[in-house]
Amino acid sequence: MADKVEDVIAGKQPKSVRVVLLALMIAMMLAMLDNMIVGTAMPTIVGELGGLEHLSWVVTGYTLATAASTPIWGKIGDMYGRKSAFLSSIVIFLIGSALSGMAQDMGQLIGFRAVQGLGAGGLMVGVMAIIGDLVPPRERGKYQGMMAGVMALAMIGGPLVGGTITDNWGWRWAFYINLPLGAVALALVTAVLQLPKKRSKAGIDYLGVVLLTVGITAIVLVTTWGGTEYAWTSARIMELTGIGVAALVGFVFWQTRAAEPVLPLHIFKSRNFTLMSVIGFITGFVMFGATLFLPLYQQAVQGASATNSGLLLLPMLGAMLVTSMVAGRVTTNSGRYKIFPIVGGVLMIVGLYLLSLMDTGTTRLTSGVYMAVVGAGMGCLMQITMLVAQNSVQMKDMGVASSSATLFRTLGSSFGVAIMGALFNHRVQDVMAERAGALGKNITEQSAQLDAKSLEKLPAAAREAYQHAVSSGTHSAFLLGAGISVLVLIAALFVKEVPLKGGPQKASPEGADAAPTAVAEAV
Repeated sequence: MADKVEDVIAGKQPKSVRVVLLALMIAMMLAMLDNMIVGTAMPTIVGELGGLEHLSWVVTGYTLATAASTPIWGKIGDMYGRKSAFLSSIVIFLIGSALSGMAQDMGQLIGFRAVQGLGAGGLMVGVMAIIGDLVPPRERGKYQGMMAGVMALAMIGGPLVGGTITDNWGWRWAFYINLPLGAVALALVTAVLQLPKKRSKAGIDYLGVVLLTVGITAIVLVTTWGGTEYAWTSARIMELTGIGVAALVGFVFWQTRAAEPVLPLHIFKSRNFTLMSVIGFITGFVMFGATLFLPLYQQAVQGASATNSGLLLLPMLGAMLVTSMVAGRVTTNSGRYKIFPIVGGVLMIVGLYLLSLMDTGTTRLTSGVYMAVVGAGMGCLMQITMLVAQNSVQMKDMGVASSSATLFRTLGSSFGVAIMGALFNHRVQDVMAERAGALGKNITEQSAQLDAKSLEKLPAAAREAYQHAVSSGTHSAFLLGAGISVLVLIAALFVKEVPLKGGPQKASPEGADAAPTAVAEAV
């Protein structure tokens, strides 16, 4: 085992490592694909199980459990060993999948989806942290394209796979399909992955776990419910905000005193790690906002089919994949990476501004070019943020670094969907009231997002008003995204380029552990 680890550190990757990487990509696919497959199946699920009023909790329960468990999985891997933590997360995810497929009512489905989410939180963190253990930072760039490809495949193929499975096999197979794929990943990781075993003498920081879980849960609920289930100024939202702030303040205070903190605050002393956390948050904010509103715009304004909603994002995802591969290759060959966050920030600002210019007369070709610009910007940022975050900490903190980077991106996506969604809904309702009077106000009173069937039933004048309203709403949302993306560029300019270990160039003299990860602190 020690020989293999030394081979990897030296840049010689045996076949077993490549097999493990295949298993990691399968696990990553499971975590990313699930929500998109299930989303397509939801109308059928509601039709059989009922409980329409609880529909949103099928997604919210999963998201909450994933976000809350992410940092905990990272810390468990650091304390007790990466392999056992990762295998446990796969098993929990598969148990949740099997139970979800057997659910007999909406309450059971929500509960089982939460179990699934607990496992999913460990899947993403496990993939990133294990790659950090096995692959030197200098070589890690090679696998950026692979991870970006998995992400693009999940976003494009998810709705298509979900629709096909639901139509031909039934909605329960939207969950059962995880079982054979997960079993393959489980078998490969068990048989091939070899990492040094760990055993921490310190116990788990239970108080820190509780405070962080309460804080994250409150934040996600505020961003999920605010402006939809409850008004932003309602007592419930104010209560949740207060609980979230109090829990997180208490968490930060406790982390300075805990024997084995869940999230060691010393990792934020690294300038690069803190900057990557900011960039990851904003990238999540923009990316998930874009993937929400672009299909809506193309369906409502450009008349595209909802069935192929994943394909509508192909220009953005394709550009993201290609750029990520190029960035990874250049980083591997040169050991340099600062240019990519800077270029990514510029491209995101320009691309989102261009998307804000779309109106009812914008062609699909034009919007596709605009999406490609945004995708190229994201491709420069998606994996580089994780790479630099891991390169900024010691080997013993690899798990918490990976989980923190993942958590900030998750929270960013939650805030992005909520804030951009609130802005979009407000603008759509205003424009509908202006252009269609009382009828327009009634149409969008319940929701500013109409499905294809509802849109077809509208009178021609109301449909035209709605198209203008959606154009106006996306203009506001993307203009906000462009403004927020300026922070990415500012943060990128302050990144200190610490050479990555593991390549032909001389490694940085700064470092801490003799491990495949450069641990120089950029301060």
